[in-house]
Amino acid sequence: MDGTLAIIYLVTALTEMGYTHCPSGCLAVRDATPRLSLQAGAVEFQERRAGEEVYLEYALPAARGPFQPVTAVSVTSDESTWVGFGLRSEVPLWGTGLYYEGSLIPGYYDPGNGPDLGGQLQFRGSFGVAYAFENDIRIGLYYDHRSNSDTQDINPGLETYGLRVSIPFD
Repeated sequence: MDGTLAIIYLVTALTEMGYTHCPSGCLAVRDATPRLSLQAGAVEFQERRAGEEVYLEYALPAARGPFQPVTAVSVTSDESTWVGFGLRSEVPLWGTGLYYEGSLIPGYYDPGNGPDLGGQLQFRGSFGVAYAFENDIRIGLYYDHRSNSDTQDINPGLETYGLRVSIPFD
């Protein structure tokens, strides 16, 4: 997969910004719910199962419009690691308790015993759908793609599918 997830994320976030945030300032600083998320998932490399991954993400307590800063880290069963800092956004879906969540996070990749992704700079684009319970704990399914966005000669990419639990810190 190429930059499709990054484009989906940006289009969704900018649309949400236009509808929800621009009346009071498109990129105005606002309070946001800090969240700690833990995801367990399967990793695919070149359309083959390549192992498992544990992913941890922390969303900071402030945002600019729909863009909330996050820091994240992941470790796979083949000892590859990734750590990054980027942006996430969320869109409530029709008042149902469901949320679309997306992110775009550049980061540092160490392959360990995992696949060569063509360099240490790897961009992680993600989207998912989560259900929020009354206490705002969310459980959802997520998909992400990680690649160097053609900043290197080799750019095979890596996909992850996972189940994520997200806990708010108010």
